[in-house]
Formats: sequence, C-alpha cells, structure tokens
Amino acid sequence: MCLEFGYWSLSPFYLKTISNSTNAINSMNATNSYYLGIDIGSGTSKGVITSDGKPLAMHLLPSGNNYRATARKLRDELLAKAGLSPKDIAYTVATGHGAAMVESKNEDVDTIRTCARGINRIFPTARTVIDIQGQSTQVIKINEKGRVLSFVVSEKCAAGSGRFLDVISNVLRIKLEEVGPLSLKSSTPVKFTTGCAVFGESEAISRVSEGASKEDILAGVHLALATKASTLVERVGMEKECAISGGGALNIGLVKAIEQRLGLRLLVPPQPQFVTALGAAIMAEERAQMPHTDRNFHPPSPQVDRQSETHSKDLHDLL
Repeated sequence: MCLEFGYWSLSPFYLKTISNSTNAINSMNATNSYYLGIDIGSGTSKGVITSDGKPLAMHLLPSGNNYRATARKLRDELLAKAGLSPKDIAYTVATGHGAAMVESKNEDVDTIRTCARGINRIFPTARTVIDIQGQSTQVIKINEKGRVLSFVVSEKCAAGSGRFLDVISNVLRIKLEEVGPLSLKSSTPVKFTTGCAVFGESEAISRVSEGASKEDILAGVHLALATKASTLVERVGMEKECAISGGGALNIGLVKAIEQRLGLRLLVPPQPQFVTALGAAIMAEERAQMPHTDRNFHPPSPQVDRQSETHSKDLHDLL
C-alpha cells in the first residue's frame, strides 16, 4: 500500500495536501539537498523526503517481519516516486520500532522527539500530543519550538494501543477502516470491564453471543481506549492546543471518543500516520546543516518505565 505524494501546505490549524508530479521535483534547482525520514513501526513503515523544510514525497508499506528488508524497499520505492537517487539524499534519520534495522541511516532518533517535531511543523500552536501507535500510546508536552518538555508512555500492551482495534475487528469480522464510522452509529456502548486485550477479546466474543451489536461493541472499545489516553494526558498535564497523531488518529470513532473524554476539539492531520516520519526528515535536515563537530553530540534518549507509566521531566534540552 502506498499514498500519492504531494506538497503539504503547512498552517497552524491544518495540513493540506496538494497533488503534484515528479516533474515538479525534477525541475527544482539541482543544487537543492534532500532529506529522508524513515519510521519503521510495528505494523506499518513510513517514509518522507523533504527539501528546504518542505515535504516533497511520502510512502507507506506494511512492516512485515523483516524490518531490514522493509526499510530497503521503502527507501527505494520512495526515491523512485520522487525521481531521486540515493546520492541525492544528504542525510537520513530513522525512527520507530525498527529504526536500528535501517541500513541507510545517518542516525536514529526516538519517536518521542520525531513525533513532537512533526506535530510542531504541522500545528505550531499545539502544546500536547496524543500519539496512538500499534504497540503503545504516548502523550507528549512540547514547547513552541517542538521541543519535548515531558512525556508519558503507556504500558506495552495491546489494550492501550491501536492493536486492540485490530483484535476486535477480527473478532467482529469487519475491515479496520470500517471500525470508526460504524462505532458512531452506536446507541448503547458496551462497557468493557477488563484492561487487557486478551480478556477484552474474550469479552467481545461473549457480548456478541449475548446479542450486543457490532456498533455498541466498537463504541465500547473506543471509550476504553479514550479512557486510557485521557489518563496519560492527566499524568503529563494538559496544555492546549492538543493534537493527535499515529495510525489511531485515522479512526474517527476513536478521535470523537477522546474528544468527548477530554472535553475539547483535537487537531487532526489529514495523514496522521506520517507525522513521525515527517519529524524525522525535519531533524535530518537540521542535523545535516550543523557543523560536523556538533553532529558528534548525541543527547541521551529519554528513558521511560513502560510498566508503571511514569514520565520523564525536564527534557527541553534534548533537542
């Protein structure tokens, strides 16, 4: 699966995609440098190429079981789409679950920082970010420059991530893209009594046998995920405006549930699954423009206790 690339017109409130062609890229000044951000996630892998701070091309693939091979294929197909060759890329930053497997990278950066930087480029007014990934959910507080001030990450459990929706959609035998719209038709959301995806799957099966509708079961799952996300927001401390990113943000039902739980309107990029890859590309451009002596300094990666859901503070000097 891949997405058509295009120029993104960035504003404080929205990310507008305007279709373009490779001819526009090829007609740019040959002296322009290009920068690549690669996000190897547990479920999907994303890539974004930027030049002069503007995204030029993006691409998405299923991650599969071989992250190294996926990273190679993602880069090759993204370069082909943009009409570029490997030598045109001045700097590459890898991020995500399989960042260590990206052979073409100059360095890897944790998803906390790349997500923060990506959201800041799209929504400069955002100060809190809810990032719903396949294996976890993270909430990040950022400043006006997109630097991380504090963050909290959920325990590594499917019940607190987008993976829970995959599990339930399989139980209900519906396509994942149907989950969000279908849940909005619910009249009486099912209340899930467990916080575990394994028991949640069993509970969903039981509710089906009891006659609960698919709509009510899905709405109940969204409420459970929204409650977990709001708990993380409370831990890190809400500061408006609040944005949402990651594959979970593609689910309109989940977005609405979180908005209802928090009592506010979320900033949602039209293509939220690319936010972290965009942030990686932005950081690649910044790193490439640093003096070589400064590039040798790598700040320590934030440490997170996923079991207790604690968060690190005073991380403003990490970027």
